[in-house]
Amino acid sequence: MDYTTVYIILAAVFGLFMAWGIGANDVANAMATSVGSRALTLRQAVILAAIFEFTGAWLAGGEVTRTIRKGIVDSSYFVEDPNMLIWGMLASLLAAGTWLLIASRKGWPVSTTHSIVGAVVGFAAVGVSLDAVHWNKVGTIVMSWVVSPVLSGVIAFMVFRSIQSLILNTDTPLKNAIKYGPFYLFLVGFMLSLVTVMKGLKHVGLSLSTSQALMVALGIGVLVALLGSALIRRVRTDPDADTDFNFANVERIFGVLMIFTASAMAFAHGSNDVANAVGPMAAVISVAENGIIAQKAVLPSWVLLIGGIGIVIGLATFGYKVIATVGKQITELTPSRGFSAEIAAASTVVLASFTGIPISTTHTLVGAVLGVGFARGIGAIDLRVVSNIFMSWIITLPAGGILAIIFYFTFKGMFG
Repeated sequence: MDYTTVYIILAAVFGLFMAWGIGANDVANAMATSVGSRALTLRQAVILAAIFEFTGAWLAGGEVTRTIRKGIVDSSYFVEDPNMLIWGMLASLLAAGTWLLIASRKGWPVSTTHSIVGAVVGFAAVGVSLDAVHWNKVGTIVMSWVVSPVLSGVIAFMVFRSIQSLILNTDTPLKNAIKYGPFYLFLVGFMLSLVTVMKGLKHVGLSLSTSQALMVALGIGVLVALLGSALIRRVRTDPDADTDFNFANVERIFGVLMIFTASAMAFAHGSNDVANAVGPMAAVISVAENGIIAQKAVLPSWVLLIGGIGIVIGLATFGYKVIATVGKQITELTPSRGFSAEIAAASTVVLASFTGIPISTTHTLVGAVLGVGFARGIGAIDLRVVSNIFMSWIITLPAGGILAIIFYFTFKGMFG
């Protein structure tokens, strides 16, 4: 029997389910600091996420998608029976989506990247052959799971320390917040646009030299700083507010800055994590339509659309549980602390998209929130919550793998 249409429909349904899981768990992470510090309401966070997740996935998502699709398993093992790759990728999507549903219900911020990589490795190693897995590639990805939270934690620590010395621990914190705010925004605009221009725009057919990319990024950085400066000057300050909390007006300024970092984080997340749903979908569709494993599969635009829609629905329906864990329970967040965490996490994620390594946004953001906590002293961190998060991270890889193996043999029995 010809199952081509069935495979494509299943890929779309499971891909949507997986994207929903990414929205419920991972995008909630990306927006947790903004909602947790009360810089944005949940509704505003969903709207911002919808716009910038889409843009990030569309402009910069191609590089990581290639890694998920072709970098982890050796396609030569599937040449004689391409259906094995279809069953495996369908099983991986369903397994990762199922685990994300369980974790999101519990409010655990687990890693969608862990989930899908664990699932792909599980079905390939057990269902096909241990040699079918590119273990060196898996090793690189696993290394990034350690490096990314440490890197983002260090950046967040340094950013928050600089905010403390330039703004918070000065005689005129409000005046200095208005003065230095645009410089921080320049950093956000410059960093994101540089990586997008140098790496992401190749995906839509635009190639710029390094010097051209630097000029464009400088221009966008200046524009973001000017726009932010104009918004900062429109913030209504209340002198009486500072009597209860010395930095009430300063935090209002950082509330404006967080609109930019939340957008940056959503963009960075879209560029890295949409691949977790789209990569296996694209592999299934390519093999089902062509009957062979093509070296270069074209990524249909409707596949990215399904990824984007699923992510937004997931955040809107289930995201509040994980937002509560990351945004409120690890350490007490204010807009200035949340800003430091988000700028660090976005920098780390975008750098990872640039190299094509699928890192975990969850690890990166939790690392950044911990970095901000350490800048205030170890007593500012709820270690019990952190240990629960670490435990859920350890469980994720085997959970994704075991579920994928069960689903792989189920599909093999149904369609084989």
